[in-house]
Amino acid sequence: MKVLVTGAGGFIGHHLVKRLKAEGHWVRGADLKLPEYEPSPADEFIVADLRSFEPAIRVSTGIEDIYHLAADMGGIGYITANHASLTRNNILINSNMLEAARLASASRYLYTSSACVYPSYLQNDASVTPLKESEAVPADPEKGYGWEKLFAEEMTRYFHEDFGLETRIVRFHNIYGPLGTFSGGKEKAPAAICRKVAVAPDESTIEVWGDGQQTRSFCYIDDCVEGLLRIMASGFNDPLNLGTSEIVTIDNLVDMTAEVAHKKIIKHHDTSRPQGVRGRNSDNSLLKTVLGWEPATGLADGLEKTYSWIWEQLLQQGLARPPRPGVHRVQ
Repeated sequence: MKVLVTGAGGFIGHHLVKRLKAEGHWVRGADLKLPEYEPSPADEFIVADLRSFEPAIRVSTGIEDIYHLAADMGGIGYITANHASLTRNNILINSNMLEAARLASASRYLYTSSACVYPSYLQNDASVTPLKESEAVPADPEKGYGWEKLFAEEMTRYFHEDFGLETRIVRFHNIYGPLGTFSGGKEKAPAAICRKVAVAPDESTIEVWGDGQQTRSFCYIDDCVEGLLRIMASGFNDPLNLGTSEIVTIDNLVDMTAEVAHKKIIKHHDTSRPQGVRGRNSDNSLLKTVLGWEPATGLADGLEKTYSWIWEQLLQQGLARPPRPGVHRVQ
């Protein structure tokens, strides 16, 4: 099968390209940039700005399946500081790709949305009730990023209803793992905490955004890629959560990372920093009903692999502090 992955220069897109190639598909990657940490195995990689329509047409031509991951996004600090530019960029990218997929007569089109589409009023308590797909409307998503994601979901539905484009919609819940951004302002919480712990001497202090009691669930990259392939093959057109239901506080996340690192870490909470909604967790009931599957990698195991990779990257920069991560998690 001829497959297009937009956002193939990014974290999830790069892992997805590797998996698709391993399964024997011909893959075209498209992104503003090449992957940062290793070459793309894509059969063809087109550096393209999908905010313009002509590049969207060019990358979609001759393609059967489209996994549309390209987006202007980052961690909570980035998305709360760039509402206007981020929203405009992503609306252009998403509308161009939908029309390009229609004109190219793509067999299937998968759009990657976000848990940021869920209403803020359902996420004001750290002991949040897991979020069900049906609860996205009545709408009150996160400002900027959440609104444009919800709008793009609706637009994807319209292309299915009006033009018969075979579509899928996936709502990511905090994907993490090796080969992801871990510095520079666009990193997500697990990568940022792994970096802070890796460069910290034993028994030293790191900064934690917020009071540390905000809660989240985190999905390991291998489970994410497996879920994307299963959802594409499912025939299911409505939105599906893709995440774990293992909820932890951010303080828990720091403690688990410190355990993996074999370090004692003291937390300094900075409540002036952005911390997003108070609590967010994935309800996987519909995912399990549709797929007979859900992500299975525990957070401790995923953090062990992620921390080890980030530590090695920082070692190359002369920044990582001992000890070198071990193979087994400390009990």
